Amino acid sequence: MLTLLRSRRFAPLFFTQLLGALNDNLFKSALVITLTFGVTARTEVSLDALVNMSSALLILPFFLFSALAGQLADNFDKAWLTRTLKRVEFGVMLLAVLGFQLNSLPLLFAALFMMGTQSAFFGPVKYAILPQHLHVDELVAGNGLVEMGTFTAILAGTILGGLVVAIPGIGTTLLSASLLLVAVSGYVVSRAMPAAPPTTRRALDWNLLRSTRDTLRLARRDRGIWLSILGASWFWFVGALLLAQFPVFTREVLNGDEYVVTALLAIFSVGIGLGSVACEKLTSGRIDVAIVPVAGALMVAALLDLALGSASRAVPVDAIGPLAMPPRVALDLLLLGASGGLFIVPLYAVMQHRAKPDERSRVIAANNIVNALFMVVAALFAVLVRAAGASIPTLFLITALLHALVVLFVAAQVHRRLLRLVMGRVIRTLYRVRARGLEHLPEEGGALVVANHVSFVDALILGGLAHRPIRFVMYHRFFTIPGTRWFWRLAGAIPIAPRREDAAMMERAFESIDRALADGDVVGIFPEGKLTTDGKIDDFRPGIERILARRAVPVVPIALCGLWGSFFSHAGGKPMSTRPRRFWSRVEVVCGEPVDARHASAEEIRERVLALRGDLP
Repeated sequence: MLTLLRSRRFAPLFFTQLLGALNDNLFKSALVITLTFGVTARTEVSLDALVNMSSALLILPFFLFSALAGQLADNFDKAWLTRTLKRVEFGVMLLAVLGFQLNSLPLLFAALFMMGTQSAFFGPVKYAILPQHLHVDELVAGNGLVEMGTFTAILAGTILGGLVVAIPGIGTTLLSASLLLVAVSGYVVSRAMPAAPPTTRRALDWNLLRSTRDTLRLARRDRGIWLSILGASWFWFVGALLLAQFPVFTREVLNGDEYVVTALLAIFSVGIGLGSVACEKLTSGRIDVAIVPVAGALMVAALLDLALGSASRAVPVDAIGPLAMPPRVALDLLLLGASGGLFIVPLYAVMQHRAKPDERSRVIAANNIVNALFMVVAALFAVLVRAAGASIPTLFLITALLHALVVLFVAAQVHRRLLRLVMGRVIRTLYRVRARGLEHLPEEGGALVVANHVSFVDALILGGLAHRPIRFVMYHRFFTIPGTRWFWRLAGAIPIAPRREDAAMMERAFESIDRALADGDVVGIFPEGKLTTDGKIDDFRPGIERILARRAVPVVPIALCGLWGSFFSHAGGKPMSTRPRRFWSRVEVVCGEPVDARHASAEEIRERVLALRGDLP
């Protein structure tokens, strides 16, 4: 991950984004202080009205211009667009500086709207450029670093903006210089970005309503992309709701002051950064949405504890500084932020990876539109719940329950990947596993995994280690074991019976295998048809050839080693009939290169599995 920060492919974009987010929040934080203690003193408009107006001016550009921004990013070099937008940022900051110097509300609000517009145009660029400069196995790390940098900049800008503008005498001047300096620095860094030219060009649709509609339709064509957009938008619903409630939560529940509000923001932002960076380690750099429902469940736990722990009574806090934060609140917010980082990063990676190169920016634009909509809905939801008389802890509790429903929906959508993740953790707990060559398993499309059959846990080991869910063909009597049928259905296992036992079931099994391969699934078979009784690899039955005759997919040979002699094998007698003789034993899984269907006879695949196993038992 640190290698990316030293590479020209990523570092200029990272620091350009970081400086842009820093400047945005320097300006917004200073504007809040100005609205609170400066401009409102000379206007009849209430502070609440001004704050709501500023929020609307910041979000409105994402509704208006995101679709056009996506089209531009798909049609022009993204590095050139970035430099152009950084020049625009400098102009916007000049307008903001003039507004601060003259203490002019119209100029400040105009600068705020233009800043939102600049952000709306930069959003599709910064995320769509990543797949052009990074390899697939670097996307999770790249997105994690971008999210970490963004929230670090939000925190730093929010704190510095409020502190700088409040300095007596020179605050406004120092703030003005800071805004311009950061803008110039961002432009200088952006000049180091390598070119990211478009793959195709198409005519621009300048009709904002029609292009917004078409952009959303484009994103909805791919169900995986659309669900990722909805998931990311829900994250921003929860995040926007929480951030908006921090001041009231601090005053009404924690009995704290503005230092405690800053501490809440700091802890939450640090958590987001930690979770975003950790995502790459936990997924081994792969784009894996299985971690999303797990992260979502941790968010639910943190929200529930935050709500229930603070609902019983107000927590007295000595307002001498952020260290007075109650430990339970601090831990809840840290967990909430960290799990939020784990939740959001894979979703951005899915959008980038699944989108076509010439549509990627418009997909990100669609995401920005829906994000903005969810944040507006979050604000309205909070207003309605509070207007009904609910306390802040009650609002958090309701949000936690809604989030739990979302997590259940997400888990249902990715249940096979989630099951694979759980199986992988279990297998690595039971065995010392070494896997070699699993990168040969195709990233996409149908494939047939063929392995030798040593023990009753072979499918669990392969299913838990592979980076894609595998639908195993299983002897039908396993489905009749009490309490296990739900597991096999959840795993997508395909029941099969020998022809002499149930010819109709056998035919249905081959039909199901063909449909699964046609749908792009990975199907796993053990062509020996039974567990080995002597530790050797038996003959492979011709079912492989029958499958490939109907559906020509790559065949991936895999050798399982180290399982002979385990509690679940025939070594020493009937499996699971004796006391286990060893614990946490070494198991090796060796995966070979895919074999073209034209050359994948049963005998050829058996020879390859034998070669992969070598001298290993």
